[in-house]
Amino acid sequence: MHDIDQRAHIERVLSVTRSAEAKADRIQRSWQRCIEDYDLDPTRPTPAHIIEGPRLREHRDQIEDFLQVARTGMEQLYKRVCDLGYVLLLTDAQGVAVDFIGNDRWQGELRRSGLYLGADWSEARAGTCAVGTCIADRSAITCHQIDHFDASHIDLTCNSAPLLDPTGDFMGVLDVSALTSPSPRESQHLALQLTMMYAKMIEDANFLHFFREASVLRLSAAWPMVDLSGELMLAFDADGVVVGANSGARRTLQTGRDGEPDGELVGTPLDAIFREGMAEVWRIARAGIANARAALTTHQLGVFYADVIAPRVIASHRPAADSVETAVSAPALDRLAGDDPQMQRLIRQAKRLVNKSVDILLHGETGTGKEVVAKALHESSERRDQAFVAINCAAIPESLIESELFGYAPGTFTGGRSKGMKGLIAQADGGTLFLDEIGDMPMHLQTRLLRVLAEKEVTPLGSDKAQAIRLTVVAASHRDLRKLIADGLFREDLYYRLCGAILYLPPLRQRRDKVFLIDRLASEEAAEMGCTMSIDPQAMAVLCAHPWPGNVRQLRNVLRFALAVSDGGQIRLDDLPGELMEPAAPVHDTAPAMATPQAPARTVAADRASWRDQEGQWLLEALQRHKWCVTAAADELGLCRATVYRRMKRHGIVPPNLQ
Repeated sequence: MHDIDQRAHIERVLSVTRSAEAKADRIQRSWQRCIEDYDLDPTRPTPAHIIEGPRLREHRDQIEDFLQVARTGMEQLYKRVCDLGYVLLLTDAQGVAVDFIGNDRWQGELRRSGLYLGADWSEARAGTCAVGTCIADRSAITCHQIDHFDASHIDLTCNSAPLLDPTGDFMGVLDVSALTSPSPRESQHLALQLTMMYAKMIEDANFLHFFREASVLRLSAAWPMVDLSGELMLAFDADGVVVGANSGARRTLQTGRDGEPDGELVGTPLDAIFREGMAEVWRIARAGIANARAALTTHQLGVFYADVIAPRVIASHRPAADSVETAVSAPALDRLAGDDPQMQRLIRQAKRLVNKSVDILLHGETGTGKEVVAKALHESSERRDQAFVAINCAAIPESLIESELFGYAPGTFTGGRSKGMKGLIAQADGGTLFLDEIGDMPMHLQTRLLRVLAEKEVTPLGSDKAQAIRLTVVAASHRDLRKLIADGLFREDLYYRLCGAILYLPPLRQRRDKVFLIDRLASEEAAEMGCTMSIDPQAMAVLCAHPWPGNVRQLRNVLRFALAVSDGGQIRLDDLPGELMEPAAPVHDTAPAMATPQAPARTVAADRASWRDQEGQWLLEALQRHKWCVTAAADELGLCRATVYRRMKRHGIVPPNLQ
C-alpha cells in the first residue's frame, strides 16, 4: 500500500485505542494491549526482527522432537497452498518461527516482511498479528491486512492456529501467510480452515508419537471417522488408567452434560469413563481391523465408536554419516536401539570409537546388555573376522583366573597340559578382548593386566618368553570403580588405562524404546524356537509397564517362557509369568558409577508421568549422574548448555550448592 494508506491506518489505530468504549473485537483488544501493555507506538513502524545463529538454535532445541513430527504435516499443507502464494511458519510458544516453508524465489521479500525462519511474531515485538494474537488468546485467528497493528504489515494476510503438547499445554502456532491477497476478508476462510485442520493433525501425530509405548483408544461419534481422524484419543497403561488425552478428548470428556468441567482425565481408570469397562477395551484391541463398529458407552455423553492402537514398534534410526572418518556402517550397533535418546547417543558414540584403537569401559546395571554391546562393537569393526574373547572376571575361580588369562608353558603345573595352554588374552590377539565384571579381578592380576596393556605383550606362566599381541580391550562393570579405587580394591592406573572412553547403558526401566526392544527380543527367541511371534496389546502394555529390576536379561527370560507356553507364538496376558501381574517393588535409580562415586541419585517420584514431568526427571537424573556438571549432562542429553540451564529454570531444578 502507499504511504497515504499507512497514515490512514495509523490514525485509525490511534482513534480506536483512544476511545473509552469497551473493545468487543479481538483485533481491537490486541491493539489496546500493544499500546498499554507493550508500549508500542503505531506511528513508528519497525522492521521485522529475525533471530539467527545460536539464539535460534536455542528456540529450536526446546521443541526439536516436535519439529520432526510437525515437518511432515507442514509439507503436506504446503502442497495445498503454495500455488496460491502462501508460505508456512511454525512458531514456538514465544512466537519465534522455528520452521518455515516458502518459495525460494521470494526469499528476499519474505525475509524483509518477517515471513521467514527466525522471525519474532510475538505481540510484544510485532504488534497485532495472527501468531501473536493467537498466542495471547489461545485460539485460531485470521489477521488480514489492516487488522495488523504495525503499518508496515498491512499488505500481509496471516492465518494462525494454536498447537498444544500432549499434556494440553500451549506449545506453538501453525501459520499460513501471504505477502499479498484479495481485499475481502472472506478470501481467507479456506486458508484458516486448512490451518486449523492441519494443526489438529500435527497435534494428534505428536500425541501418538509421545505415547507410542502406550495403548491408545480412539473415539468418534461417526464410525468412518474413527480410523481417519481419531477425534478423541486416550492413552492408557496396562492397568487401564488414562495417562494422556488429546485436546478433543479433554474438551469433550472433561465436560459434563451441563457444560461444566467434570474432573481430570489423566489418572482416571477407563472403567470410570465407559460402562463396558476394561474387558471390552481389551477385546476391541485384540480384534484389530476385523472389529466391526465396536462402540463404548460413556456414563454421561452417550455412545462413541472405538478402536485401539496397540503400542507401536519404533524402528532404529539410521543417522546420516557425519564424515568419512567418523561414521561407520554398523548394522550390529544399529540393531541395539529404537528411538531411546540415551541408547541413540550411545550408538553414535560407539560408531565414532570403532577402529580408533581406543579401549572402552562399559558401565550399567547387571543385565543391561554390556556383552551384547561389546560384541556389536567387535562386529562393526575391522576386526570382525578375528576372535572375540569374553572373560567374566567374577565367574572364574581366583585360583584359575591367572592361568586362564595368561596361559602357561609346558610343565608349569603338575597335571597340566603337556603342551601348555594358550591364555585367553593371547587367543584374542588381533581381535577384541572383553573383560566383563572387571571390578571383581584380584589386585595382583590387575597389576599383570596393566603391564600387558602397557607393553602390548603377554608372558605365559612358567615362561620368560613374551608374545607380542594386538588387541582392543572392552571392559565392563556394574560396580563403582572409583569407590573401589578409594577403598584400595582397584588400581587407579588400570582404571585410566581402560577408560579411553566410557559408555553408559541405561537400565531398561529408563528406556523409551521398550516396544522396539520387546519386539526384537521376542522375534529372536521365536526364530530359535522355529515359530512365528505376535504379542497381544494387553500383554505388551504389561511388559512395557514392568520396572524390570533384572533389565534386558530378565526380559529375555520372560519372553522365552511366554513363547514356550503360548499357543503358536501368540503371547497373551495369560502367558506371562505370574510375578509380572503382582505389584512390583519400586526400583530406585542409582547414578552411573563412573560419574557419581559417592551416593545413589534419588529417584524422582511422580504420581503420573506427564511430558514435562518426564523431561524434568530425565534432566535431574542426568545432572545428578554428573555431579551437577552442566556441560557433562548437556553432552549426555545431546543439548547445548544454554538449553540445559533454560530447562533447569523451567522445572525449578536448583543445584545443591545454591539451595
